[in-house]
Amino acid sequence: MRNEMAASKDKLMADFRAVILDAEELLHATASQAGEKVSAARGRVQESLLTAKEELQHIEAAAVDKTKVAAHATDTYVHQHPWQTAGIAAAVGVVIGMLIGRR
Repeated sequence: MRNEMAASKDKLMADFRAVILDAEELLHATASQAGEKVSAARGRVQESLLTAKEELQHIEAAAVDKTKVAAHATDTYVHQHPWQTAGIAAAVGVVIGMLIGRR
């Protein structure tokens, strides 16, 4: 379930980056367009893009921080409980082996 959530988050982040890149391309493509309404719209889009980029950076930084904390906690647990970790790994290996063997 966590892997599905992580994959969903990764896809969302990739989609968000794609939208930002597309919007930037659109701004560059319309740079030669004149007019008050076009200029106002470009200004709003640029502000929105800047906000979106900043938010994306914050989200990515938070994800990296959480990953580091989880990795450190896992490392600490493995060092404090090596035999339990080996037992859990062996049990998971047996279950995966049984599932593969059934096919």
